[in-house]
Amino acid sequence: MKPGIHPTYGPVVFRDKVADFAILTRSTATSEKTVEWEDGNTYPVIDVEISSASHPFYTGTARVMDTAGRGERFERRYGGRG
Repeated sequence: MKPGIHPTYGPVVFRDKVADFAILTRSTATSEKTVEWEDGNTYPVIDVEISSASHPFYTGTARVMDTAGRGERFERRYGGRG
């Protein structure tokens, strides 16, 4: 990498307050807020609105659309017209 043009890349905690879930990872994002992690070190923390712990797709609470009924409804409305 070319020196001096890239942002600093370091450990950051991403925290989902709704699901009470946090993950320590590396990122170029940073924050003024900090949190003490389980290992005793202090890291910058970024609060997110949704994560894999609270997203409906990952939690299994996603709703499935009734696609079969759409086709039948279309045929009833417009299928008999000539």
